Amino acid sequence: MLYIVPSPIGNLQDITLRALEVLKKVDLILAEDTRNSSRLLNHYQIIKPLSPYHQHNEHKILHHLADQLLQGKTMALITDAGTPGVSDPAFLLVRECIRVGIKVECLPGATAFVPALVNSGLPMTRFVFEGFLPPKKGRQSLLKQLATEERTMVFYESPMRLVRMLQEMMLHFGEGRLCCVSRELTKIYEENQRGTLRVVCDHFKEKGVKGEIVVIVEGAPARGRKVVETEEDDEDVSE
Repeated sequence: MLYIVPSPIGNLQDITLRALEVLKKVDLILAEDTRNSSRLLNHYQIIKPLSPYHQHNEHKILHHLADQLLQGKTMALITDAGTPGVSDPAFLLVRECIRVGIKVECLPGATAFVPALVNSGLPMTRFVFEGFLPPKKGRQSLLKQLATEERTMVFYESPMRLVRMLQEMMLHFGEGRLCCVSRELTKIYEENQRGTLRVVCDHFKEKGVKGEIVVIVEGAPARGRKVVETEEDDEDVSE
């Protein structure tokens, strides 16, 4: 069996009791960065073999891991922070396990964009997760496309590129679009900076940026599409 185990995004106490139980019982823990994961495991006195699994080696070791799982080993996949597969490696291994008939179980747990979205003050009924924007090729085309997206948008970004990102969004979305930049979530120096793209961009240009970043951006105003009711809309579908 392969377990997908979310890890805390900052505060080590945010790990679940079930996640700790799984990590204690598996044969092998696959970690995005074994040094970072060792700190978490040492904190909870979990002694298990660790093996690196990240974007630079996942293609190379994929079939080897699947073979070990087929032979009866149980493994847990963790990343540096949050839920594996959400802008972190997991997809290839999960897909391969499903293909060859290995059971996969994903535990619920931490992921950075959920608390950022909830405390942003922006609509949560409908939202779209974009993760990291392309660093170069296709970046401007995607931002141009997203300028008319009516749902609340969720992005991840590195501290080094945050100001550039906000400047580009002002260009495509307009300076008055509302946003919230959350950094260092669940940590001592957590910050949630809310306001227009212009206000938030100026704040971080002056202050500087550190830590893990989640950017929540207000969707575009509705374009006034008229909803046409049909006979099917009025039917009782409970029968």
